[in-house]
Amino acid sequence: MSSKSDWMATDWMAISKLDRPNHKAVFPGTFDPCTNGHADVAVRAAKLFDEVIVAVYETPPKTLLFDTDERIALFAEAVAGIDNITVMPFSGMAVQFAESIGSRVLVRGLRIGLDFEHEREMALVWRKLAPEIEVVMLTSSLVNQYVSSTRVKEIASLDADVSSFVPPHVEKALLERLGKTGS
Repeated sequence: MSSKSDWMATDWMAISKLDRPNHKAVFPGTFDPCTNGHADVAVRAAKLFDEVIVAVYETPPKTLLFDTDERIALFAEAVAGIDNITVMPFSGMAVQFAESIGSRVLVRGLRIGLDFEHEREMALVWRKLAPEIEVVMLTSSLVNQYVSSTRVKEIASLDADVSSFVPPHVEKALLERLGKTGS
């Protein structure tokens, strides 16, 4: 019969086998467009990991306002000057992308309670598909709890002010794309 100390030793041995020098995290999403909430999660993740890859999903099953290159450029400008964040495209499953670049961590942002249920379900699916990948969920800052790309596009399309929800360059691109002049 094993003792508690045997279990802890075995558990520690498993943990110590992790590839500790590689603290690379992937923050996947559509980011159509990048919001202050998205940028906040990326910046906070950059404080926790040596490298953060913001992975912009190329082929989501929804209609996009911005193409992949535009979404990459908008997000890259939002996090410009933060040396350990890289923005790049990906296709396929997030866990497969993470594995392909040598990452063992996916970062997700949580806003409201409904996010938790969706993200928990995704994390469980990803755990089944790639048990070596961990999912780290960062709770949004209070000021970003209700901000989503969908809401931002809707608000902008109705000629309302979105300046508190997105970086200035994203607001400009959004208003130009929607044919709006801004408030």
